[in-house]
Amino acid sequence: MEKIRDHKEYEGNPVGLSEETCAEMREHLDRHLAALWVQYFQYHKHHWLVEGPQFRDLHLFLEENYTEIHEQADAVAERITLLGYDPTTRMENYVKLSYIKQEPEGVFRIRDGVEADMNNERKMAEEFRKSIHRAFELGDYGTKSMLEEFLFKIEDRAHHCEHFLGEDSLAVGYLHTEKEVDNKKKKK
Repeated sequence: MEKIRDHKEYEGNPVGLSEETCAEMREHLDRHLAALWVQYFQYHKHHWLVEGPQFRDLHLFLEENYTEIHEQADAVAERITLLGYDPTTRMENYVKLSYIKQEPEGVFRIRDGVEADMNNERKMAEEFRKSIHRAFELGDYGTKSMLEEFLFKIEDRAHHCEHFLGEDSLAVGYLHTEKEVDNKKKKK
C-alpha cells in the first residue's frame, strides 16, 4: 500500500484553528480515543462473562455502556480528522496511549469487574476535565463542547456502576435475603 500521509502529519483544518492548537488537542483526543477503546473492550468482556442473579440487568447495562462508548470513540476520531490529523487506529497503540489499563485475560468476579469499570470511568472523567480546561484556554470550543457532553455521560456511567456495587447488590441479589445467604454460609 502506498502511504499518502504520515500518521502525525498535519493536513490543515477547515475551522480556523491554529496548527499549534490542533496539534495539542490531537494529543489529548488521541489519548481519550485510546482510553475509550480500552474501556469499550472491558465492558464487552464483562458483558460476555457476567453470570448470577443480576445477569440480565448487568448484561444490558454493560451493553448500553459499550454501545455508548463506541459512539463516543467514533466522534473523538472524527474530531481528530477535523483538526487535520488522522487518529490512532492500531490496537497495540491504544494500549500504549491509554491512561487506563486493560484487565488481564481470564474470568474474575463480576463485582471486581464493575468496580474496575467504575474506577476507569472516574479516571476518564478526571482526564476529560483536564482536556476541557485546555481546549477552553486554546479557544477550541468545538472540542470543549464535545468533551463536556461526553464527560456528563462518563460520570453517569460511573454513577450507575456505583449503584450496582451497593451493599446487597452482586452479593445477595434479588433471590435471597442477607439472612438466607448467611445461614447457607454457616451450614457449609
